[in-house]
Amino acid sequence: MGVSCGKHGKLTITDDDVIEKSNLSRQFLFRDWNIGQPKSTVAASAASSINPLMHIEALQNRVGSETESVFHDAFWENLNVVINALDNVNARLYVDQRCLYFQKPLLESGTLGAKCNTQMVIPHLTENYGASRDPPEKQAPMCTVHSFPHNIDHCLTWARSEFEGLLEKTPAEANAYLSNPSEYTSAMRSAGDAQARDNLERVIECLDSERCESFQDCITWARLKFEDYFSNRVKQLTYTFPEDAATSTGAPFWSAPKRFPRAVRFETSDSSHLHFIMAASILRAETFGIPIPDWVKNPKKLAEAIDKIIVPDFKPKADVKIVTDERATTLATASVDDADVINQLIMKLEQYRKNIPSDFRMKPIQFEKDDDTNYHMDMIAALANMRARNYSIPEVDKLQAKLIAGRIIPAIATATAMATGLVCLDLYKVIDGSHKLEDYRNTFANLALPLFSIAEPVGPKVIKHQNLSWTVWDRWIIKNNPTLRELLQWLSDKGLNAYSISFGSCLLYNSMFPRHKERMDKTMADLARDVAKVELPPYRNHLDVVVACEDDDDNDVDIPQVSVYFR
Repeated sequence: MGVSCGKHGKLTITDDDVIEKSNLSRQFLFRDWNIGQPKSTVAASAASSINPLMHIEALQNRVGSETESVFHDAFWENLNVVINALDNVNARLYVDQRCLYFQKPLLESGTLGAKCNTQMVIPHLTENYGASRDPPEKQAPMCTVHSFPHNIDHCLTWARSEFEGLLEKTPAEANAYLSNPSEYTSAMRSAGDAQARDNLERVIECLDSERCESFQDCITWARLKFEDYFSNRVKQLTYTFPEDAATSTGAPFWSAPKRFPRAVRFETSDSSHLHFIMAASILRAETFGIPIPDWVKNPKKLAEAIDKIIVPDFKPKADVKIVTDERATTLATASVDDADVINQLIMKLEQYRKNIPSDFRMKPIQFEKDDDTNYHMDMIAALANMRARNYSIPEVDKLQAKLIAGRIIPAIATATAMATGLVCLDLYKVIDGSHKLEDYRNTFANLALPLFSIAEPVGPKVIKHQNLSWTVWDRWIIKNNPTLRELLQWLSDKGLNAYSISFGSCLLYNSMFPRHKERMDKTMADLARDVAKVELPPYRNHLDVVVACEDDDDNDVDIPQVSVYFR
């Protein structure tokens, strides 16, 4: 195409990710010897070898608010066009806002299996990416996932939730407490809700009743977890809701899609049971920094270690509440006594802390699906399959579990190639700069059907006031570091009466507050420093304020963002 091949041309690419084996099937600039290397630098090197005339700068920074010292105002202002190849909506929305702010064309695209889409975001011609949103994905109700699963997806969703709770969130909570006990307990008291109570109970379990000091302790923990998850909880559920239970309307409680569960009896002769104990005990040992012996991978020796464990008998309780409301968003039940319970739990925690070395910290484990040697998928697959066995749901192998739990939709090279080609066609139009709205095209395609939908982009919404009109692309600029009085007068000249001005989350001016009149002769930059308590970094030459205005008839007028230049 010849892009960035001229004397003053430059292509900047950035990606904070490294190359993984799964990338090789669709990202053709990478080879197997590049696995583990930064994507951006390898791609730049490969592209330069294809076309030595290209001027490429490769960065390894994530684009976001935390890297605005790298991707500063001058960086954005010097761009001609931005091309997205992102994998999440939040990052897309951030780049969209920056392109909107600096009025840069954005060529947006995405793929999902056999589907691909492209969206052209052109300053003053089209709506921006964030102007329309896809509906949120439908999720299974929490009570279905936790108590009434009826397919393997529910079991895997539950398994991943338990994995993260046991091995990442609870150890992280324990570390937060151990690092600063007074601050942590103060935060729990301030929250004073069921979630805070639940967090404290988990930390106490982790640091006291379920604390592991040897690998045998880890095996004991894993064996008791097996009993709790796949036997005791099922016995409690079927005690609370027997097989012949009925709803308030008289209909059978255990009617489709609900499945009546059966407790699983642990057997050392069952390889899937042993595999769960092995994976769970290894990961538990990692969180406590306990060395992992080689013999744990020997089924006979592992079975011998398990046989030493005494598993207490379980008796169902009559007063246990199990959530059945599909609209419920949490399993933690609130209580009027939460504050008292939290205080008691904190007192217990303070007592237990005396028995823990001051430098002790746990090692939280973040789920990583692509490492087949870390036992993460082993544990999740074992959790899900044992739960599936409880509910007579067909079990899956580790690869199928990885696809579902890792939320992996296999990428197809042809869909990626199609999105790339469509974006490049419109890139010619953007660089030419003389094209109208009707010349651009947004595309949605599904190669599996096949379906190809191509349409003109939608124009931006136009707002009018007196003889002025503007869209989301407009930004009002006032220079020479004005005072608050000068800014208000500048808006008044446009027929607008400003009654509120804010910077970030801080209110700089409100016409209702008499004391704010004292700020009239202060510059906007000084107000940001003194009132909002912000440091204006050297790379920033302006600040953006949100102004609430009304016209002479007291009707609110939604005006563009106002940029106040102070340098």
